[in-house]
Amino acid sequence: MISITSIVLLFALWSLLTYSGLVDSLFLPTPTDIFQSGVVLFTEYGFVGDITVTVYRVLVGFAAAAIIGVPLGIFMGTFKAVEAFFEPVISAIRYMPASAFIPLFILWIGVGELEKVTIIFVGTFFSLVLMTAVEVGNVRKELLEAAYTLGRSNFGVLRSVILPASIPGIMEIIRLILGWAWSYIIVAELVASSSGIGSLILESQRMLKTGNIIFGILTIGVLGLLSDLFLKVAIRKAFPWHYGR
Repeated sequence: MISITSIVLLFALWSLLTYSGLVDSLFLPTPTDIFQSGVVLFTEYGFVGDITVTVYRVLVGFAAAAIIGVPLGIFMGTFKAVEAFFEPVISAIRYMPASAFIPLFILWIGVGELEKVTIIFVGTFFSLVLMTAVEVGNVRKELLEAAYTLGRSNFGVLRSVILPASIPGIMEIIRLILGWAWSYIIVAELVASSSGIGSLILESQRMLKTGNIIFGILTIGVLGLLSDLFLKVAIRKAFPWHYGR
């Protein structure tokens, strides 16, 4: 009820400012105008196609980051030699904004789909690796010591102790970083793109169609929220023991 109340109050404030005329509709359209803009986008401008393209770019870029980054993070958190080799470079690149690489990506790989996917990959990969390594490194030492005492090898400890103990936390990290991927898609699609929600937002800005801009932003927010809720439910179903249920 508290969560619903906050949404209702925000909607009420928005309605008060717009329907009363306190804020010009050019800067902030009314909820009715936003709804009408959405109807027009779906019926006349093929907005479903833009949504499909955006979802594809996010999922492919993030899936590539997870497939490579999670195993690398696990090995970094388990073996000090691997951590010593990769951590300095990954830590340095993590602080470089993905948007700064766009001119290089355009020069190296052009302006096609690969460039958009690569921006998502770079924006999520390095943080995913480091956060996974930290999660793996936080496995209780007494569990590791008990496994070594029982004669387990390094890889045996990784398989039988470290992975079962850290996978729920790693999945929560994946869920968190996926939210970052949705924020990077706008950066990816605002440059040299003719499709996707980001491209539509930029085109609407040029035409002063504020309603389309806000509807596009809300659509990305809804897509991100749905993906987050899906992962949240899936994680709790897969690891009920981790959450005490």
